Amino acid sequence: MKISIGCDHSALELKNIIIDHLKESGHEVIDRGTYTKESCDYTDYGYMVAKDIQNKIADRGIVICFTGIGMSMIANKVKGVRCALVCNKDAAILTREHNDSNCLALSAKYTGPAFAKEIVDAWLETKFSNNERHKRRIDKITKYEEEF
Repeated sequence: MKISIGCDHSALELKNIIIDHLKESGHEVIDRGTYTKESCDYTDYGYMVAKDIQNKIADRGIVICFTGIGMSMIANKVKGVRCALVCNKDAAILTREHNDSNCLALSAKYTGPAFAKEIVDAWLETKFSNNERHKRRIDKITKYEEEF
């Protein structure tokens, strides 16, 4: 799977750990930065990852900032992106099964490296349920996007 990933300065170390983990697991990674600990705007990196998903350059995306909140907000501004801020393995599974999320937001403050790898693995390994009620809800998300 091709994964686009981006972070702000506060999440650089976690991003690099996740990149190594993804590559070791056989995934292709597009690293959208940031590449230094110099203060930067998370919005630029989250947007690049979301655009990779929208433009089908990547199958999925992972965005990381201090809390994960800002990154999830910017990613969800891009049409076709369903980004979920996830804080545990169960939520990672459910957001794939129920929401067919294509972007994962993580917090560098609240998610340690080992736990982040577990969340990423669960999220990548879980398939969408194709349950009729979940498909209906995703269709509504898409419909509501058209109104903006």
